[in-house]
Amino acid sequence: MALDNLRAFLDAIDARGGLVRVERPVSLDKEMTEIADRCMKSPGGGPALLFRHPTLPSGGAARHPVAVNLFGSERRMALALGVERLDDVGERLAALLNVKVPDSLLGKLAMLPQLAEIAKYPPKTIGGQPPCQETVIRERDVDLSQLPVPVCWPEDGGPYITLPGVITRDPRTGVRNVGMYRIQVIGKSELAMHWQRHKVGAAHWRDMAERGERMPVAIALGGDPTSIYAASAPLPPTIDEFLFAGFLRREPVRLAKAVTSDLEVPAEAELVLEGYIDPREELVLEGPFGDHTGFYSLADYYPKVHVTAVTMRQDPVWPHTIVGRPPMEDYWLGHATERIFLPLLKITLPEIVDLHMPAEGIFHNLVFVSIDKQYPGQAYKVMNGLWGQGLMSLAKVIVVLDKDVNVRDPKEAWWVALNHIDPERDVRFSMGPIDVLDHSSRGFTFGSKMGIDATRKWKEEGFTREWPSRIVMDLETKRRVDEMWKELGIEL
Repeated sequence: MALDNLRAFLDAIDARGGLVRVERPVSLDKEMTEIADRCMKSPGGGPALLFRHPTLPSGGAARHPVAVNLFGSERRMALALGVERLDDVGERLAALLNVKVPDSLLGKLAMLPQLAEIAKYPPKTIGGQPPCQETVIRERDVDLSQLPVPVCWPEDGGPYITLPGVITRDPRTGVRNVGMYRIQVIGKSELAMHWQRHKVGAAHWRDMAERGERMPVAIALGGDPTSIYAASAPLPPTIDEFLFAGFLRREPVRLAKAVTSDLEVPAEAELVLEGYIDPREELVLEGPFGDHTGFYSLADYYPKVHVTAVTMRQDPVWPHTIVGRPPMEDYWLGHATERIFLPLLKITLPEIVDLHMPAEGIFHNLVFVSIDKQYPGQAYKVMNGLWGQGLMSLAKVIVVLDKDVNVRDPKEAWWVALNHIDPERDVRFSMGPIDVLDHSSRGFTFGSKMGIDATRKWKEEGFTREWPSRIVMDLETKRRVDEMWKELGIEL
């Protein structure tokens, strides 16, 4: 059965021994980050944390507890999505989309709403008073400083909302988008919305600005865990994230009408911040922000959100995530995306065996991919194909290896790659789009990429020497040693 809200998710984590309730008062001003960071960098991602008595930066007690690192392990990500293995979701998607046309990954994903399995789970709007509106605070009574919004790192520009579902609607098509963007609290009822130029929410804002119309925005915190994840998933603009979440959970996501706009919000959310952006207003300075790269992203100008209402449960839990030097919780959200969408990449690039983006590569900086090599030059075909697939276009370094390499083990992948390459022969450079947060690129969002062919080389590729075998002990010797091991007195 699907988990309907954040508290059900917390209970499920707790039942599996993965939740620590912190009863000691902890400051939202950096102390919470330091505690969570130490947990996240422990083996397996550390426990989920529920800070029961956070204190505000001003020194007073916060009214609501804060939950951190809910998605911070592979086991909890699978629990959030209701599966035993993250790969189960991708295999289910691939079975639906294993059709001949269209050829591109985004084209296949765009077909989702047309498929019967997806159409069974459209979002369901309910009437009456939903849980997320048990308490409603409007207009002049809104005071964001009373919410438990943490200040994460020493040089951050202020408190940040980090695990939201930002709900907007395309003014031309009416299609809803739910995105996960960082949001800085800059005033009693004002926010700075950091959405990068390639994000769907930013496209909606540009369209509304051209029309000179106010843009309604709703920021949902909490809800069912599949909807929280779906806000981070790289879906095409034509796909409603709540529809995708319904598919993941095999039950419709329940929505309710917002109190100050015509947007719909998750009925099971813990809190919802409703508001608008006025395109006639000047942009506001947002940042710096300690980002998932492990470096601060610099301050820049972004749209201002005026908060018109805060709605919440009577006893809400504030969901929060912390990003910084990897590995951190966001790695596991990205890892889920890797496993879910890998089978779809295999449909468009069938020679792919496996793919992995290690934590140190912060998603876009390093991609290991193993292939079933059938012809010379195939590694270059794959790297070019990957650079043509949605957000994979931002990949800075792609390393292509043979099918017998475990690319989920970066040590093995680098060991084989560094043994297999002649740098001048096997490295290719290309130009293209770069992640907005990349501070090293020659231009903002534009720079170079590197592809490394670390496969065994064929004579057609100009290699005429003998290629050596990898050192592997024979199975019979391994069996004999296994049988005698307890008698050796060696503890490993």
